[in-house]
Amino acid sequence: MAKLDLLNADQFATQVLKAEGAVLVDFYADWCGPCRMLAPILEDLSVEFAGRLSVVKLDVDAHPEIAGSFGVQSLPTLLLFRDGAPIQRLVGAMPKAPLKAKLEQALSAAVA
Repeated sequence: MAKLDLLNADQFATQVLKAEGAVLVDFYADWCGPCRMLAPILEDLSVEFAGRLSVVKLDVDAHPEIAGSFGVQSLPTLLLFRDGAPIQRLVGAMPKAPLKAKLEQALSAAVA
């Protein structure tokens, strides 16, 4: 498993909004049980999608202004960005296989 980068506001701007390619942002909080359940799945997927997708985390308690600007109201929320623009939103924890399938589909559609 790979440890995911925890972003601050400046890093969010450079590593997500100004990034080329695909970035999956995990909007989470330490107190969120489903977020903790999803964390190892995201770590696994970051390895499996290496070279195609970056996976990062943003603590909504530390950065509520960023979460609010993207309409994050439930945790965990995953936003998939391509070239700085959100292209898919996934809300709630889910098993690895369906999450991987949704990401594959979104990445394929974004390239086509």
